[in-house]
Amino acid sequence: MPKVTYILPDGQSVVIERAEGSLMSAAVDNHLTGIDGDCGGVGSCGTCHVSINPAWADRVGPATDVEKDMLECDAAATTTSRLGCQVEITPELDGLVVRVVGR
Repeated sequence: MPKVTYILPDGQSVVIERAEGSLMSAAVDNHLTGIDGDCGGVGSCGTCHVSINPAWADRVGPATDVEKDMLECDAAATTTSRLGCQVEITPELDGLVVRVVGR
């Protein structure tokens, strides 16, 4: 199972050693601060906003049009912003680093 490092809003790093599902579900399952997933993972609330480490952006892939529409409403969005609920954790993402933006 892949390992994912989340950089929390306070700067603390939390490593989830056996992450599975989406970035949002792994964070919620592990009670990480800053990711709420209020909409249950359908991409309609933005409470799972993360910023992908630029070194990983190509492997994670670009945001969908639905994500882009949601992220346009967030002043903290960057070119590497994603909704965690829309990023499935795969073996290729082992070692991924994301910064929790949340809402």
